[in-house]
Amino acid sequence: MRPPNIVYLHSHDTGRYVQPYGRQVVTPNIQRLADQGLLFRNAFSASPSCSPSRAALLTGRWPHCNGMNGLAHRGFALDDPGQHLLHTLRDAGYWTAMVGEQHVSADPADLGYDVVADADSSQVHDVAPAAVALLRDRPPEPFFLSVGFFETHRDYFEPTSIRDALYSDPPGGLPDTPVTRRDMAAFKQSARVLDHGVGAVLGALDEQGLADDTLVVFTTDHGLPFPGAKATLSDRGLGVLLIMRGPGGFHGGRVSDALISQIDLFPTLCELAGTGCPAHLQGRSLLPHVRGEAREVNDAVFAELTFHAAYDPQRAIRTRRHKYVRRYGARDLPVLANVDDSPTKDLLLDAGWAERPRPREELYDLLLDPGEARNLVGDPEHADVHVLLRDRLDEWMLTTDDPLLHGPVPAPPGAEFNDPDDVSASALAGPESGAVR
Repeated sequence: MRPPNIVYLHSHDTGRYVQPYGRQVVTPNIQRLADQGLLFRNAFSASPSCSPSRAALLTGRWPHCNGMNGLAHRGFALDDPGQHLLHTLRDAGYWTAMVGEQHVSADPADLGYDVVADADSSQVHDVAPAAVALLRDRPPEPFFLSVGFFETHRDYFEPTSIRDALYSDPPGGLPDTPVTRRDMAAFKQSARVLDHGVGAVLGALDEQGLADDTLVVFTTDHGLPFPGAKATLSDRGLGVLLIMRGPGGFHGGRVSDALISQIDLFPTLCELAGTGCPAHLQGRSLLPHVRGEAREVNDAVFAELTFHAAYDPQRAIRTRRHKYVRRYGARDLPVLANVDDSPTKDLLLDAGWAERPRPREELYDLLLDPGEARNLVGDPEHADVHVLLRDRLDEWMLTTDDPLLHGPVPAPPGAEFNDPDDVSASALAGPESGAVR
């Protein structure tokens, strides 16, 4: 039996802020994909930073295990590019191609794709036509196509709707002000552009008669580029959209509440493609859950941050009910260079946010406190949960040989990173260095 084609659609910094997750963001093409496929409500990235998140998904390994402890365009890299998903699929007879954003290698040619399509940028207006051309001109064998859109990364365009600028609800955890409403309206405009790109690829699959034989995996790298989300281990930073449509049970407009990590996608795709799973994989296939053979995928997921623009080491474990976060190093103030510059960031800085210390440990009851506002560390009623999750996090770090166990994690030779005291990532000199993606 011919294995399914795979289209890996991915965006930048979108979190779950699209229409099928109940957000006031008009994304009809993404909604159509959800209506036809399977939407996961509790999918999480392995890291709230762009390159570590994508590297974890594409290698099936935690960032500290695959070497991607920071941003690829700043000098961080995979320890073994051969662990990338494309090599497993190529060995199984797949034609592999990519266009647009990839953010796992400073040079996409180093990854090993059969084709890296030319595009003048990673934005929808350049990437979507190139992706359509790849689908039209593909060879006959099954294919793996990576289509990466820069949207919804900052900088945003101006909101096109005065209604959005007036009425948009800011992301959770942020104040409702004219500044934050307008900032969110600008994000929504970017999300609409992203939706056009998704629609172009889905339309090409229909036109080429490929839709029934192609698994579409649509996801993003981490949460929104707003304070308290991206580059944090909060659910706002780690929670990602994940919609899958195609062979293997990913159909019917269904919703899953299973707790999953993006590292679970690699073994899932191996099982669907009929290939053996490489020994290095650390995730679990979703297919037993999708087939109704298992109610859950994971009883806990883990996440990490080491470098983003600056060094800010922290680790977390999340169960269905609780979240535990632990920070390392001596710094207790916010690492502002890791927060994308924005009107919302400026608003919080003017209010004194930079001087508010962060706790060394955090524990949250996500059922009673989904906004992660009440830290339960030190609460006698939650002492047992604190110990349990702390020990489980320690066990995970030991089992995976986390370098943080041996002290501060060094950056690779030649890598660029900000001083934790920098207010903005742009403080780092160089044409590309300040662009935190």
